[in-house]
Amino acid sequence: MKNSHYEVSGLGNSQDKTKVLNALDRIEGVQEVAVDLARGTIEIGYNSPATKEKIIKCIENTGYTVK
Repeated sequence: MKNSHYEVSGLGNSQDKTKVLNALDRIEGVQEVAVDLARGTIEIGYNSPATKEKIIKCIENTGYTVK
């Protein structure tokens, strides 16, 4: 399993966390998602066919910015 770490701006409360978790859960291959609101980070464990590009696009399409 591959792991990726993203700094994400716009994550402020539990609704944001739920929104991004639900979106990432729809990507085939995503195994684990950990959102840290205090740090504004998301840790993701994934396998193929998920890719970093798909994950970043998903986060950005949900309304957040990956730094």
